[in-house]
Amino acid sequence: MVDSTFMVDSTEATDHDLDINGIGSNESNINGLSDSEPEIKPHLILALDYGVKKMGMALGNSLTQTARAFDILAMNNGQPDWDNLIGIIKVWGVAQVVVGLPLNMDGSSSMLSKRAHKFARRLAHRIMEQHLPVTVSLCDERLTSIEAREIAWDNGWIKHERDPIDDISACILMSTYFADPNSSIAIDAVKAD
Repeated sequence: MVDSTFMVDSTEATDHDLDINGIGSNESNINGLSDSEPEIKPHLILALDYGVKKMGMALGNSLTQTARAFDILAMNNGQPDWDNLIGIIKVWGVAQVVVGLPLNMDGSSSMLSKRAHKFARRLAHRIMEQHLPVTVSLCDERLTSIEAREIAWDNGWIKHERDPIDDISACILMSTYFADPNSSIAIDAVKAD
């Protein structure tokens, strides 16, 4: 079981934690960016717990190796609001996106893992179209939802079994990635199924 210390309460996520003050400010002009372009922060990672109905999101900081639950996006049959998702990546200055790959327990592909892989390829393509220096990778997420529900229940973050925990699952995915970044596979290195 993953230690729940990777969770950062939103009240503890200060500006210096994620360095959001520089986004869109005159400080970004030092790097030659206009005021309307966000400065890319190479230490921000967005973890996505892919689902057909909803997708959990967590923001991670590779310098401190901490993550915090960020949001749960509604999905339309496995498709997000692409403009919203790309906007989040731009505004927060995300440098890497880690998409959870829900494999079967024996490591084989499931129907959902094939859809998650397809989603990651589409996301990488849309990021490339926007000329953003963001990498997309896949990371094994087996059992994250079960673990997230246990952690949320034990900490009193949910009151009912059906309460959403997708953002907590994304935090667990992020901690898995931080524990072994080499276990993730860049989307351009993965053959299409």
